[in-house]
Amino acid sequence: MRLHRNLVFAVIDALNLIFNEKEYADKVIEKVLRYDKRWGARDRGFIAETTYDIVRWKRLYTEIAEVHEPYSRPHLFRMFAVWCVLRGIRLPDWKQLEDTPERRIKGRFDELSKIRKFRESIPDWLDELGEQSLGNKLWTKEIAALNKQAEVILRVNTLKIQKNQLQAMLAKDEIETIAIDGYPDALKLKERKNVFVTEAFKNGFFEVQDASSQLVTPFLEVKPGQRVVDACAGAGGKTLHSASQMENKGQLIALDIYESKLKKLKKRTRRNGVHNVETRVIDSTKVIKKLHNSADRLLLDAPCSGLGVIRRNPDSKWKLEPQFIDRIMGVQQEILQNYSKMVKKGGQMVYATCSILPQENTEQVSKFLNSEAGREFKLVKEQNIYASEKGYDGFYMALLSKP
Repeated sequence: MRLHRNLVFAVIDALNLIFNEKEYADKVIEKVLRYDKRWGARDRGFIAETTYDIVRWKRLYTEIAEVHEPYSRPHLFRMFAVWCVLRGIRLPDWKQLEDTPERRIKGRFDELSKIRKFRESIPDWLDELGEQSLGNKLWTKEIAALNKQAEVILRVNTLKIQKNQLQAMLAKDEIETIAIDGYPDALKLKERKNVFVTEAFKNGFFEVQDASSQLVTPFLEVKPGQRVVDACAGAGGKTLHSASQMENKGQLIALDIYESKLKKLKKRTRRNGVHNVETRVIDSTKVIKKLHNSADRLLLDAPCSGLGVIRRNPDSKWKLEPQFIDRIMGVQQEILQNYSKMVKKGGQMVYATCSILPQENTEQVSKFLNSEAGREFKLVKEQNIYASEKGYDGFYMALLSKP
C-alpha cells in the first residue's frame, strides 16, 4: 500500500479532534471526509477505517509509541507509524515519520500482547469490571470479539419488498449480500460498501440494523392490530421493525425524551412506507400516565453502557466512565418501575439493552420483579447475546408478561 500525504494528514486531523477535542468519532469522520470532494470511495475508506482502527487500539498504540495525553501532532504521527509497522505498510520518506524504530515497535507489541488490557486496548477499570461481571474466560473471549470491526447488516423492509428481490436489486449495484440463518429479515454485505446512495435505500426497501438488534422485535411477539408502545424509541430502528411485523396494522406509539430523534424517525417512517406510527415526546409524566394499562406490547430498549456495541463505536471505550454505569443503572430501574405501568392485563413487555453486563440486565429484571411495581409481572424468558458466540453485537432481552 502506498501512503498519500493528504489522506494521512486527514487521519491525523481526525485523531486530534477525537482524542484531544473529545469529539465523537462518527461526527469527526463525516467532517473530515468533506475536506476534498475529489476523494474517491477508496480514499474515503482509507481515512475512515484507519482512523477507527487507531481509535480502537489507542491504548496499545500509545503504550508502544510512549506518548501521553494531550497528544501533540508529532505524537499522533508516532501512533500512525505504529499502525503502519504492525500492518506491514512501508513507511514513506517523510520527515514526520523519520527515525521510526520498527524493530522496537514489533518487540513492544509482542511483549504487551501478553497482557489483556493492552492487547484488547481497554482502560484498567473496564478490564476489571468485565472480569468481575462475566468471569475471566467469558470476558477474555467477549472483549476480543468486541474489538473486531462490525460487519454491515441490512434489515429488509418486508412492507415493501421480499429478501430475494432486494438481493437481486442490490446485486445490480454490485453489492453482494448473503442471508443469515436464524435472522429472517437480515442480509449481510460480503464487503463494505456505501449502501445509503442506492435507489433501494432511497425507496425504503431496507434499513441498516445489526443482526442482534433484529432479534428484539420478534422476541416481543408483536402482532397486527395491537397497540404497541416503543418507549425509548430513539431514531426508531426497532419501531420500524415492529411496524413491518405488524403489517402496518394497529397502533404503534413511539416515545422518547428527545424530540430531535423522533423527527428523524418521522422521516424514516415516510421512506419506509410506515403509516401506523405516532410519535410523542416525553416532556412530562402525563405522557406515560395517559397510556397506563393500555399497551398490548411494550418495548423498553433502555439506555445503557453500550458495551455490547463498542465494535461500531470504538471511541466509547475512552468516553465511558464507571460513574456513568452506576448512574445509568438508576435510570434503567426508574424506566422499568414507571413505564411498565403502560402494559395492560394480558399484555407483554421486553426489557432490552445493548450491554453485556449482568448488573444492567438480568439483575435489573430481578430487582424489578421483586419490587411493588413488578409483582404483577412474570419472567417468560431472557436471552444474553454475546458477540463471541454469535458474531454480532452484544445484547440482552427479557420478555415479561402481565397475566
